[in-house]
Amino acid sequence: MKPIVLVGGGGHCKSVIEAAESAGYTIKGILDLPQFMGNKVLDYTVIGSDDEIPLYVNECDFVVSLGYIKTPLLRNKLHEHIEAAGGNLATIIASTAHVSKYATLCAGTVVLHGAMVNAGATIGKGCIINTLASIEHDTIIGDYCHISTGAMVNGDCRVGENTFLGSRSVMVNNTSIPSNSVFAAGCVVRKSLTIEGLYAGNPAVLIRKA
Repeated sequence: MKPIVLVGGGGHCKSVIEAAESAGYTIKGILDLPQFMGNKVLDYTVIGSDDEIPLYVNECDFVVSLGYIKTPLLRNKLHEHIEAAGGNLATIIASTAHVSKYATLCAGTVVLHGAMVNAGATIGKGCIINTLASIEHDTIIGDYCHISTGAMVNGDCRVGENTFLGSRSVMVNNTSIPSNSVFAAGCVVRKSLTIEGLYAGNPAVLIRKA
């Protein structure tokens, strides 16, 4: 494996560092805003800004270690920046996560400790499958989604791209949720939903359209 450069030095970066170390990766350093140059995140130094991505494309692969901040827009732009520079996006699976050999993970996705991705599941590009999340058989998670801590996505579900599914949320079998949406912690999706927006509750109801 090539060494990796992490892009984004906030709290989520710490989780990615631990997962990457556990998976045997060597971390070259972190790219963040110029004002953070020289700062440390755990044992690793901010070695530059994202403008310096092209300097590392031949030597390293990249992981966007910026979390989902209200929307995935900034994460998406960083992925595009890396690809435009000719960089390769690594896929990180923490040592205590289980990803079935019959599942598919696309580039740039990170699966954190204790998470489960079962047979036949497909996880899109640039996703975060957070600590203890469970993705069951034949489910499809769209690009740039964040499936948060302890969320449970049961079999044959569909999660639209750019969507955040909050901690301890549950999707019952064979349901779907729309793209560009946020589901608050503890949501229970009991039927398929189609309107993009903010959802909360059990059962999940639309609070605000996107």
